[in-house]
Amino acid sequence: MAGKKPFGNPVPVSDLATEILDPVLKKRAGISIGLVQSWEEIAGPRLATHSRPEKIQWPRRLHEDDPFEPATLVIACEGMAALHLQHEAGEVINRVNAFLGFNAIGRIKILQKPVLSQKARQKPQPRPLSEAEKSKLSHLVGKIEDDGLRASLERLGATIMGERKPKGS
Repeated sequence: MAGKKPFGNPVPVSDLATEILDPVLKKRAGISIGLVQSWEEIAGPRLATHSRPEKIQWPRRLHEDDPFEPATLVIACEGMAALHLQHEAGEVINRVNAFLGFNAIGRIKILQKPVLSQKARQKPQPRPLSEAEKSKLSHLVGKIEDDGLRASLERLGATIMGERKPKGS
């Protein structure tokens, strides 16, 4: 059984997703998940919140013997961050090349378009529940014997109820 993974050992879902998605991204966009996931360390937090790498455009080679030419990194960027990115393009290129391990990128192409940052993706906190809602929720999960499951379901219920508008509003 050499080379096979032992059955039943837990594997992080992110590892599985990376194994599945990385070849697809490389083929379709010429970019790896590692570059996308490490974008904040590469570009810095100020630029990363308003930009993201889109794809790597490799120059066409007509023959195998043609010399290597660096690629263009296409970066989606919003608003004034495009100006900052343009100003710091040389440094970003150096950091991307250091991340990739060779001089793969020769220039950056900026696409101005909306980019959702991590902060923009976060949902607002649910409102606190009223005493009547808390009582109803406790009654609904009260018969569940497993303490951990009951607590988890109570948190889930509180989140769902807290996202709804209170009755009478």
